Amino acid sequence: MPVLDKRGQKNRRRGRVRRKIFGTAERPRLSVYRSNVHIYAQLIDDLEANTIVAADSREVDGAENRTDAARQVGEILANRAGDAGIETVVFDRGGNKYHGRVAALAEGARSGGLEL
Repeated sequence: MPVLDKRGQKNRRRGRVRRKIFGTAERPRLSVYRSNVHIYAQLIDDLEANTIVAADSREVDGAENRTDAARQVGEILANRAGDAGIETVVFDRGGNKYHGRVAALAEGARSGGLEL
């Protein structure tokens, strides 16, 4: 499949996801960005357009693989969210399929105490 088709499919998925979800201060949006090497996650209040809490895989030491690093990022984010008084979030997979590193991040956030 040509690269432009894959990019278009991802952009269409991203648009479908973003039309359905919206983050507030009480229930922010957990936005996930996945690069080839790292994974980034942040809690966003869409009303104020600001980031409340963020974490990424560059902060993780000793991960066996990228999926394990994503799980640890989810746990770090959940701990920081708990310190900020946030218990529930809306999950924004950002056009990525809910599989692999994206799913591992969500499971790590759940195990850390966040309700998705």
